[in-house]
Amino acid sequence: MRASGSFQRIAVLGDGGWGTTLAIHLHRLGHRVSWWGAFPEYVTQIARRRENPKYLPGIRIPAGLSITSTLSAAIDGAQLLILAVPSQHLRSVAKRLRPARWSDASILSVAKGIEQRSLKRMSEVIHEELGPVHLAVLSGPNIALEIAKGQPASSVVASHNIALAKRIQATLMSERLRMYTSDDVTGVELGGALKNPVAIAAGIGDGLGFGANAKAALVTRGIVEMARLGVAAGAKEQTFWGLSGLGDLVTTCLSGRNRWLGEQIGRGRSLSSIVRSTPMVIEGVETSKAAIALAKRYRVHLPIIEQVHAILFQRRSPQRALQALMRRTGKAES
Repeated sequence: MRASGSFQRIAVLGDGGWGTTLAIHLHRLGHRVSWWGAFPEYVTQIARRRENPKYLPGIRIPAGLSITSTLSAAIDGAQLLILAVPSQHLRSVAKRLRPARWSDASILSVAKGIEQRSLKRMSEVIHEELGPVHLAVLSGPNIALEIAKGQPASSVVASHNIALAKRIQATLMSERLRMYTSDDVTGVELGGALKNPVAIAAGIGDGLGFGANAKAALVTRGIVEMARLGVAAGAKEQTFWGLSGLGDLVTTCLSGRNRWLGEQIGRGRSLSSIVRSTPMVIEGVETSKAAIALAKRYRVHLPIIEQVHAILFQRRSPQRALQALMRRTGKAES
């Protein structure tokens, strides 16, 4: 049931697992949803099968929810545009948006990542391409398949305009999806992005056969690294102890594609063979590059993420990376 004051006409851009889930969720709540996918042949397949077989198999798409590959048709008259495309492709989609068709609309970015070539967060990319739009971001411990199945979850929407954040909160909130608000856009975005390389590290530990002690250490020290870089970039430290930081990190270290990739590496597979074997975009691979570049910019030390980057791109073995982490000079916990 739609909440009072919520957005009524919504365009969801992106046919991945998260975009599909949000389109279904909003449709179930009674909103008017237009849904867009970039590839006409795949959009036709989704429409015919009433399922997203590649990214959300087993979830039935409601009969009243339609999908189109014509962007102008999807955004025409929308009050809220939800950008649910991979982070490295968000700029190209933003360039294609025609403001005349949604001049009064607000934008919600749900992509988790950092643009590799510019080191910009998703909100920065959107503002750069579209100007001073009404913008919010969403992040949190949100496994798309669980939410699509109606399992309980929570998330946070952040905006410098807290009234907009509250309106989006009202739009998305349901008996199974609890929404919180924040004004820390930088912290919410960086939490959602930086947890992915840490989750790769947790997965590598799983692949090597490590136990609960190792994973607890990775999660605990990983969130410290995330907060360290986030604060240097202007975020609030407390944001990293909330849903978009620690919450998302815990979920991603227990399940998800980034942990899975790390596990495969820990078992001896190469990065190239893993990437070729899955249609999923594994954001942590590119984010590890961006995190290292940002760490150099802000002069902060990220030991775990540095070792993940070395494993992915410098052919360092997981065993050698572990030695590098464990043999560092002792220090006080901070």
